[in-house]
Amino acid sequence: MQTRFTADQMADPIIVQANAILRKCVHCGFCTATCPTYVLRGDELDSPRGRIYQIKDMYERGGPPPTTTVKHLDRCLTCLSCMTTCPSGVDYAHLVEAARHKIEEHPAARPLADRLLRAMLSRILTSRRLFHAALQLARLTRPLAGLLPQRLARLAKMAPERLPGPSPVLRPQVIPAEGRRVARVALLTGCVQAVVDREINEATVRLLTRHGVEVVVAKGAECCGALPHHLGKKAQAVAKARAAVEAWWPETVEGGGGGLDAVVINTSGCGSAVKDYGHVLAGPDLALARKAAAIGALAVDISEMIARLGLQAPTRPTGQRVAYHAACSLQHGQRIRTLPKDLLVTAGFDVQEVAEGHLCCGSSGTYNMLQPVLADQLKARKLANIQALAPDIIAAGNIGCLMQIASGTKIPVVHTVQLLDWATGGPKPMALQ
Repeated sequence: MQTRFTADQMADPIIVQANAILRKCVHCGFCTATCPTYVLRGDELDSPRGRIYQIKDMYERGGPPPTTTVKHLDRCLTCLSCMTTCPSGVDYAHLVEAARHKIEEHPAARPLADRLLRAMLSRILTSRRLFHAALQLARLTRPLAGLLPQRLARLAKMAPERLPGPSPVLRPQVIPAEGRRVARVALLTGCVQAVVDREINEATVRLLTRHGVEVVVAKGAECCGALPHHLGKKAQAVAKARAAVEAWWPETVEGGGGGLDAVVINTSGCGSAVKDYGHVLAGPDLALARKAAAIGALAVDISEMIARLGLQAPTRPTGQRVAYHAACSLQHGQRIRTLPKDLLVTAGFDVQEVAEGHLCCGSSGTYNMLQPVLADQLKARKLANIQALAPDIIAAGNIGCLMQIASGTKIPVVHTVQLLDWATGGPKPMALQ
């Protein structure tokens, strides 16, 4: 793609990065076939190629972002399916995220109500305390959901009937391995997941310790910063990422701790973010940038860690038909496509392949609240493909996907790690009881 940036514009490192990415695009259109919003709408402006052109135009013109550009970038799920299919290696992820940061610099680019909602979500969803309080309030307002604006009504409806109490694995501690220690890892306990489903972290700890892993829960490593990052809230995302890096660093060999073999993450959206810390925290603070790059290199999804260790033989018969939903952040963001399915097969489950598995379920962080119409269309399409398999269980590796899919079906929906834990000696997941 040809670009026409001035010398003054090329003095901006953001423009330099964008220019290098834009010039890799050859207009081939392969990305349109796998883009969820283009598949739904058939609008070139809602395709990766169309958005790339709009970002290029926004940067070349300078000034406030055009309203149409904001609209079509907001409709992007950042599922990164386009990057999986792009033959030219266009770094769409960093291009669109930088463009969203640019949009946030111009408050008038969005209506006031939209700005307030986005600010509220970035604040509440990244704090366990605030999110727990918000869900309690949402439960009380659920009977009034029909009177609320559509997006606020979705917040009221998303609250579970019963909120679990805080899990004991959330407090800072070192959880010893069972038997001989073969590895030492830090665990990201997260924000949203820690509030709505305590079982996932507990199953993760049981599975790891059973396989000889010592688990470190570090003080200060809670939210990874992924949600504000995708909302364009750069300062908040950087602050969350910095806090996580500084919390984990003392546990590394260089930090003077006992050393870490990995930073384990069981929410794939967070995993994609942590693996990119070297980019997120690159800058004039060279010491922080070095730490961030080192932590990013240590980050692994729980499926990667268990595959590295070798899953123990199942201790009980399983055999249930499992429809495995591949979270976009896992299959496209982290390029982990077969490991979770292979582990489930090893654990004795009958794993079913979901049609159109490359398409997003519509969750995508806060997307299902900010773009409810498109999110519901994608959820309906995903559920139709899953239900055609008549599975006993639906499994996924990302809390957003689990909540999105569970809101539209009576089939039990559980995290992959819960099934692996159950098969190798852990308790049966509550959703299956």
